[in-house]
Amino acid sequence: MKTWRAGALVVVLALVALAAVILYRTQALKAAPADTAAEVRAPSVDGGLAAQHLSAAVRFQTVSHENAADDDPRPLAALRDWLTATYPRLSAAAPREQVGEGALIWTWKGSDPSLPPIILMAHQDVVPVADETRGLWSVDPFGGEIRDGAVWGRGAIDDKGSLVALMEAAEALAAQGFQPKRTIYLVSGHDEEVRGSGARAAAEALKARGVRALFALDEGSVVVADFPLTKGPAALIGISEKGYATLKITARGAGGHSSAPPRNTAATLVARAVTAIADHPFPLRYGGPTADMLRVMAPRLSFPVRMAVANAWLFAPMLAHEIGATPPGQAMLHTTIAPTMLSGSPKDNVLPGLATAEINYRIAPGQTSADVMARARAAIGPLPVTLSWVGAPRDPSPVSSTRSEGWRDVAGVAARQFPGVPVAPSLVTAGTDGRSMSLVTGDVYRFQPILFSLKDIEMIHGVNEHLRVADLKRMADFYAQLMVRSAG
Repeated sequence: MKTWRAGALVVVLALVALAAVILYRTQALKAAPADTAAEVRAPSVDGGLAAQHLSAAVRFQTVSHENAADDDPRPLAALRDWLTATYPRLSAAAPREQVGEGALIWTWKGSDPSLPPIILMAHQDVVPVADETRGLWSVDPFGGEIRDGAVWGRGAIDDKGSLVALMEAAEALAAQGFQPKRTIYLVSGHDEEVRGSGARAAAEALKARGVRALFALDEGSVVVADFPLTKGPAALIGISEKGYATLKITARGAGGHSSAPPRNTAATLVARAVTAIADHPFPLRYGGPTADMLRVMAPRLSFPVRMAVANAWLFAPMLAHEIGATPPGQAMLHTTIAPTMLSGSPKDNVLPGLATAEINYRIAPGQTSADVMARARAAIGPLPVTLSWVGAPRDPSPVSSTRSEGWRDVAGVAARQFPGVPVAPSLVTAGTDGRSMSLVTGDVYRFQPILFSLKDIEMIHGVNEHLRVADLKRMADFYAQLMVRSAG
């Protein structure tokens, strides 16, 4: 009996000690204040004029198609001429060059060549407007209409809004005679929406010149007005983006008439392979940029969630389960598997001699395309199908620092523009041109200082895309302040 009581006492004391540790860690979890102390003097951009310029930029139909042969180079050339004419002071202060097939680099030389430069990015191209959705637009998608306090049209947000905001900020600074101490590179790719070859060409050109930048900043994340965890606004700065790969499954069959099918056809083999792969998802893992984000947000969360985040060593499985309750949440925690394309026979009564399927993967940091292929092969087992890549797979980008000078600059200006709003690192589940700049800097950040609701985000690549003039002005002011703070 005494032994039983002694054992029970040990268990009770262990539980009390565990509870004390959990409570202590929960109470000790504090939000690190953003570095907003260094207020800078930068010109305020004229929002109305910027809106007129964005309206003009939208009217250039710089559409990138999956098939490069379908691209019309004339709108890109016209946009480049328009940029030179519209921003003459920038053109004088920062000579522009074209690299690759259409990427642009403006070089604003700093007075101190010993300082590492900064790279600010925005792309020129836009996605097409699908014929079946054109009738759903309330405006001409390429009309650049200004109404209801916003500029409407394809690319207003993605990414001509950023491009115009960058140009407006640099033009205003150049007009005041601003001379940066560290060199500023403005980089604009021409095919971000499909291939990203322009940004790669720009990064390779900079690398060939020995450039090693303090940081690069591109599109990718925004200020979410109704962030689900905090029920309020949150400024999310992407510190990594997922990789991209498309896997092709191919099966062959005898073909023939559909009236006497064999047990397995090329179509059934492909279908079974797709199902097998989709039924073996990558496990959800709490960690990386998503965990970094929650640690910043935790002081604003409910006590149970804060306790779980502060004690992730114990509650990581529970956090993964809760965050992964929705598809967007799952995308933050693992490599996603999305079957997207199927093909087989050209006629309904003919057995296919060849059937294929394509599965799109977005690869989470910490994993590679080799991991994807290995998991797919294990899932299909002995099925007589072949697996291959469509194009070259792209692994996740490196994870950028949240302790560097570059992070302090970007997060600090964001915090000053959005007082009281938490500024947190995040994972970008889509792709950006910024990934290419990993060739020339260890820190690539992805952020547009736009206040969007979750509903607003649906406009990107969607119907009735528009950017509020207030957000356009805020972006331009952000870039001006960042250039002064980082390079002034």
